[in-house]
Order: sequence, then C-alpha cells, then structure tokens
Amino acid sequence: MLDKLIAQHGKRLYGLCIKLCGSQYEADDLYQETWLKIYCNLDKYNESQPFEHWLTAICINCYRDMLRRNKFTELFVKFSTNEDKDRVIQSIPAEDADAEKAELLEAVRRLPEKYCTVIILHYFGGYDVKELSVILKVPEGTVKYRLHRARELLKGGLTQ
Repeated sequence: MLDKLIAQHGKRLYGLCIKLCGSQYEADDLYQETWLKIYCNLDKYNESQPFEHWLTAICINCYRDMLRRNKFTELFVKFSTNEDKDRVIQSIPAEDADAEKAELLEAVRRLPEKYCTVIILHYFGGYDVKELSVILKVPEGTVKYRLHRARELLKGGLTQ
C-alpha cells in the first residue's frame, strides 16, 4: 500500500520538500520523516478527504518540527554572524537560467515560517486558498491575509 502511495505522490512531495528546505540533504530528511509519519498514522487518514491534502499537511508539520529542533541551522553554527553565512551562500554560483528563481526562493525562505509555507504551497505547489485552508487548518481569510502579507514582505525585500 505504501509503495503505491509513494509511486503516486512521491515526486510531488519531494519537490515540495526541496522548495521548503532549499537543500537536498534537508529535503531528503524531511521527505523520509514525512513518509514515516504517514506510515505510522495511515489508519488515521480520513478517506473522504483528498490524500494529497493530508500528505501535504503532514509534510508541513514535519517541516515545522524540524525548524523547532533547529535541524536546518546546524550547518551554520560555525559562522559567527549571519553576514558570514550569507557571504558563503552568495558565493555559490547559480545557473544563469535559474538565478532569478533561486533568488526568489531564497527570499521566500527568509520569510517567517507561516508566510514562507503559504507562498510555497500556493505559488510553487499550486494549491488554491480553499485547499490551503484545509491543509493548514486555518480559515480562508487567514490564508488570504498571509498571502497578501507575504507578497508585501517579498516586494519590500526584493526591491531593496
């Protein structure tokens, strides 16, 4: 059963993990953690709801758990300031065709978690406001506000 689900949803889930994390190593961890949670909680899945929504909600919750445990910052402990870390990140060459997209994704990742998540799911994951409301378990008005606020923050950050 799980093999069928992985075959059907694995590629999209991994793409979401990459967009959330920005690093293949962290994305691999998030992907595996998500499937482990799904395996352990498959009996709790409500079949009247789309599986993809449930899968995405679990992935987002795993991502939040990883952020809380500071898993993503362990790589940068050796840097004394954020400026040092940013200099190293900026020195990594990006492919020209993907440079703008990479810059945008980096700006999105710098947003507070609740705005980052809603932007990635909406614009990169293709979820509409109603679907996001179900996935994130917040009212549609909250989703709309977060999208609006995130766009404002991105506009300010990218024009500076």
